[in-house]
Amino acid sequence: MYLTISETAEYLSIEESKVKALVLQGRIRSIHDGEQYLINKEQFTTHFEQVEKYRKMIQDYLNEPIPEDIDVKDED
Repeated sequence: MYLTISETAEYLSIEESKVKALVLQGRIRSIHDGEQYLINKEQFTTHFEQVEKYRKMIQDYLNEPIPEDIDVKDED
């Protein structure tokens, strides 16, 4: 499915000017049909999957309990 720059900006929740700049820099792949740039929506699937994977890894790390220090001695 192809999106225009404005639809892509809404999909990614960023400004249209930023999307257009990324397209012109070649960081977002697009097709220019003579009037407008068309952007394939599927190219963002991998990005969103990686972001979700890293978010889960960080959450798992933060939820891991802190191990007891083996050097601590009980002195009564």
